[in-house]
Amino acid sequence: MNQVQNSVTLIGNLGKDPEKKGSKQNSIASFSLATNESYNNKDGEKVTITQWHRCVAFGKKADTLVQYAKKGNKLAVQGKIKYNRYTDKDGIERLSIDIVVNDFVLLDQKSEKQAA
Repeated sequence: MNQVQNSVTLIGNLGKDPEKKGSKQNSIASFSLATNESYNNKDGEKVTITQWHRCVAFGKKADTLVQYAKKGNKLAVQGKIKYNRYTDKDGIERLSIDIVVNDFVLLDQKSEKQAA
């Protein structure tokens, strides 16, 4: 049951192509994932709220994401939330929140013609 304590599943669209960092043996891919939630307000108008999530993947998952996932693709990710505290160059303490990807499924791929 410990694995369920910090678990998140998101389905959204890539904001841009994943970026690869690290060495060939220690690949890291970072990307932004947009999720949308819609509802009707009191006037009956549809309102859509977009949330952006910073995601990171490691190793072969990172390599696969960089190779196949492109801006606009619909992606399902499963992972955990990681909170990172750091001090910026101005001495201000900041908090960043990442989704550490354990697994993913590319739900659709735009053809090269559509992506251009």
